[in-house]
Amino acid sequence: MNGDARQARRYHWLSEGLSSFVEEPHAAIDGEGQGVIVNLTDRRAAASRRTQIDILHALGPDGIASELMALHPQEAEPAPQFSLPHLVMPAHHDVRSADVHVRRLHGNAAAAAESGPKDFAELLLVPGVGARTVRSLAMVAEVVHGALYRFRDPARFSLAHGGKDRHPYPVPIKVYDDTIRVMKSAVQNAKLGRDEEMQALKRLDDQARRLEQTVRGPSLESFIATERAASPGLDGRSVFGWDRDVSEPEAAG
Repeated sequence: MNGDARQARRYHWLSEGLSSFVEEPHAAIDGEGQGVIVNLTDRRAAASRRTQIDILHALGPDGIASELMALHPQEAEPAPQFSLPHLVMPAHHDVRSADVHVRRLHGNAAAAAESGPKDFAELLLVPGVGARTVRSLAMVAEVVHGALYRFRDPARFSLAHGGKDRHPYPVPIKVYDDTIRVMKSAVQNAKLGRDEEMQALKRLDDQARRLEQTVRGPSLESFIATERAASPGLDGRSVFGWDRDVSEPEAAG
């Protein structure tokens, strides 16, 4: 990692003929020179790798830290740590009301119902983009434009496209594909200097935030029940297969 340049070095390799991930797994390295690099995958570094493991087993992490402090006493005082944002997930897997700021969900839905379809149908020219897809796009837009405090209920974002394990409901493939098409078009055009679609997403996010202050809507349980009922018509799918309308007769075998 290069914090100053905000860049990370990435390595890609083919596995053809690969015998070890730790000893020269690559055939070559191509890239701009970055100064001296410690290459512990070199076969000549095998003794060094073994010694590092031996030291870890003999001293343990605390012992190694003590040895480093003895070598550099001026650095014995630990440096102050930044308070980084962190995510604490609940111990349960299903999405519950306590995990979601429902008023934000209501704001997303209201923004999609009030102005989303008209705006997106005219601007994006994507066939079939209706209120259901725009509601998902409102949640995607919040991820794109949101501030950190908006992400304290990450379970809510699973309501955009469901989950492959049917929690909170199966993935609505039609909505999922439409969302991808819209976002792909917006990103590609923005790279060309045409950011109308990105601005439409920003307007959608702005409207959802305004509406969430006053709008009311169904409970989370009712919302999920409605999505599950609509799942077959939206090509709902999970690891258990395609969703089927319970009113449909079983196929003859």
